[in-house]
Amino acid sequence: MRTDGRVRDRDPGDRLGAAELGAELGERATLVQFSTAFCQPCRATRRILADVSAMVPGVAHVEIDAESRLDLVRRLDVMRTPTVFVLDARGAIVRKAAGQPRKADVLAALGGAVSHDSSHKPDDM
Repeated sequence: MRTDGRVRDRDPGDRLGAAELGAELGERATLVQFSTAFCQPCRATRRILADVSAMVPGVAHVEIDAESRLDLVRRLDVMRTPTVFVLDARGAIVRKAAGQPRKADVLAALGGAVSHDSSHKPDDM
């Protein structure tokens, strides 16, 4: 699929907090991954996001089991796994990727999320 893993802008009106995620937000940004138990691309995405969060200071990676959090799946319109959301430091969702993203795209999206938080303006991608 041509759009598989492509990182797209999101309306920054949606926010997620630590209580909803079950984990603290990253100081600079948070990568939120929706996965399911038998999803092969989810495993590869987990490795990519773990690598990126280890490389970039202040970035947290939170994985959510989509089957146990149907409330968030519906609210955020998660249609497949993996789905990755990039949140800025305040928890605003600024990017979304359905499917396995490339590491370079995740890093670029993080750059946008960090600059989005500091400038409070949507970022072009």
